[in-house]
Amino acid sequence: MKNVCKLISNYMGVLVLLSAIAAMAFPEVFSNVKPTVINPLLGVIMFGMGLTLRADDFRIVFSRPKDVIIGCLAQFTVMPLLAWTLARVFQLDDALTVGVVLVGCCPGGTASNVITYLAKGDLALSVGMTGVSTLLAPVLTPFLVWLLAGQTVDVDVASMFLSILWVVILPIVAGLAVKRLWPRQTEQATSYLPALSSLAICAIVLIVIAANANKLLTSGLVIVIVVMLHNIGGLIIGYIIGRMLRLTSAKRRAISIEVGMQNSGLASSLATLHFATYPMATIPGAVFSVWHNISGALVARFFARKELTDTLKTS
Repeated sequence: MKNVCKLISNYMGVLVLLSAIAAMAFPEVFSNVKPTVINPLLGVIMFGMGLTLRADDFRIVFSRPKDVIIGCLAQFTVMPLLAWTLARVFQLDDALTVGVVLVGCCPGGTASNVITYLAKGDLALSVGMTGVSTLLAPVLTPFLVWLLAGQTVDVDVASMFLSILWVVILPIVAGLAVKRLWPRQTEQATSYLPALSSLAICAIVLIVIAANANKLLTSGLVIVIVVMLHNIGGLIIGYIIGRMLRLTSAKRRAISIEVGMQNSGLASSLATLHFATYPMATIPGAVFSVWHNISGALVARFFARKELTDTLKTS
């Protein structure tokens, strides 16, 4: 069973892509699933994150506050502003604009920690940034969405704040509590959690894309291009920020990946809950879920090879 779970987590990007293709090819099969299922699925992912967090993951906030602050500032400035700029440049309608902005204003995704590890980046910094940005999300995500998209659509900041508390923070706290009460059992379960999270992400992609398959066919190319540019731009700008601040190579990689990879499942969930009158607002999050797993795997491979080449040159 553990080998199957390892296989699922290792090929998460492929599975997410296959899920998107299946949803586009057979939307009638998956469109009957209600979008309200997205919240429990996201809760499962966040609960798993809580089970895997350790005290050491939070100590970095106090032992290396400068690195975490730099990373979180980049996270909540680069991606929101880049999202807003791309929406303007490509003249997206209100629904797609709010969807892209939602992705940009969300905290880092848990997949970024896996990609950072594979890329030989600073894993402790990556996990610390994910934790801190997630804790800041209930305040910063609604505020930034209101600031950037509030002029064109109605943004209920208070309601969005409560949603993030229930869907993200509460499951993480529950995971931390379970780990503290039953540490041995939790340790045994952790090897299965990445696979469970991967399957939950696949399910979210299936539900969102199947529900909007027809509309995605008409405007799909534009949103795919915007999502790709958003992700790649975040990766590049994050790395440049680390380089400008003369951070180590490992820290640059962590910041690059953490900035570029968003909690796109949360974006789809918030779009479903708070922008029901704009069904297409859920699409950018789903497309981002597919694309950033593919780009993450490529980035990890590139950085890992670069690390090996640099090591050989200096040896």
